[in-house]
Amino acid sequence: MMNELKRFTMARVGLGRAGNSLSTRDLLDFQLAHARARDAVQGPFDPHALAAEIEAAGLNSLVVNSAARSRPEYLRRPDLGRSLDQPSRQAIRQIAGPFDVVFILADGLSPLAVQTQAVPLLRLVTARLDPADWRIAPIIIAVQARVALSDEIGSIAQASLAVILIGERPGLSSFDSMGVYLTWSPRPGRTEAERNCISNIRPEGMTIGAAGELLLLLLREARQRRLSGVSLKPESTGEIGTSRQ
Repeated sequence: MMNELKRFTMARVGLGRAGNSLSTRDLLDFQLAHARARDAVQGPFDPHALAAEIEAAGLNSLVVNSAARSRPEYLRRPDLGRSLDQPSRQAIRQIAGPFDVVFILADGLSPLAVQTQAVPLLRLVTARLDPADWRIAPIIIAVQARVALSDEIGSIAQASLAVILIGERPGLSSFDSMGVYLTWSPRPGRTEAERNCISNIRPEGMTIGAAGELLLLLLREARQRRLSGVSLKPESTGEIGTSRQ
């Protein structure tokens, strides 16, 4: 029965034992998962490689930085990851809209997740947004960023919607998970209750295809209803497929 359960979850159930201890195999599996999670947080982030991919997709991009000057400072001071440094503010002012939406790619707590999954999701979504109907800002690539950085970016860019694709906090079974947060009328001080979140985007979780369909639905309903967060609960999410794209 335990082997049957293991087919449906990556959780550590039915672990083997050797006396009073874990079996060697289960102990090594745990240590590997822990190492992967630590490496994901400290892993390299190449914003210029992302910019090249975005340009190849026919989109413009801009690299910006939070007020955190290094990865150690970013991890110690979450508040610094929620605001831009001064040169980045000025750079965004120079490309300000008004826009209907600004997409932000951010390293967060798993740069690997964004480096490998953000551009495919971005391509899927932007290809489905009619340029005659949606004014899309240059794609912002944010270094040492937290979710709330999207509020300041969206406000300065004069975007009605801010969508940030960001590396999620790694777990012992999900070191490469990406999240997407959508905020209507972004501005500093927005709360988490005023955002919509799509989480667990990774090969073993929500597929890029399914995440893209859900994000498109949220974008359209948020603009139509002029809100986001707990008040925005699309009723047609059951129509979203799970095909991998």
